[in-house]
Amino acid sequence: MKVVLLGYMASGKSTVGRLLASELGIPFLDLDSYIEEQEKKSIKTIFSEKGEIHFRKLEHQMLAKILQENASVVLSTGGGTPCYGNNMQTILEEADHAIYLQMAIPDLVERIAREKENRPLVKDIPDADLPEFVGKHLFERIPYYSQAHHMINGKGKPEAVVDEIKKVLL
Repeated sequence: MKVVLLGYMASGKSTVGRLLASELGIPFLDLDSYIEEQEKKSIKTIFSEKGEIHFRKLEHQMLAKILQENASVVLSTGGGTPCYGNNMQTILEEADHAIYLQMAIPDLVERIAREKENRPLVKDIPDADLPEFVGKHLFERIPYYSQAHHMINGKGKPEAVVDEIKKVLL
């Protein structure tokens, strides 16, 4: 079974993905971590050295590779992954389940504010401006996220979110 988790940054894709994979007994991959391992550089460094366009091309190649080479996997994507190139189409064609972890703007802002240094897209945005940034960004990305096979509320404890996901998978 191939399960791809989508959603805005800080929606819990990696945390939920690890738990879900463990419970399903299949491998877990985080797309950003996979890219970092393959490139031997952090996402932050790739962004700063080569820019977002280069990163998005690399991201598409790695996404396709993971989905083609793994018979079973839980894959957490980056927040922007579904929105670039043919990524959403690739996900829908190659994965058995694409799951959008949906969260409200205030909940996302609260999480993002705690971990801004690790988030290249928001690290320089003042906290007071985060709600507007996230709202605008989310508005642009929802047409992609909403193509997922399933939408799950990502706000709860990770274990509860995993239980909700398992209901739609099994």
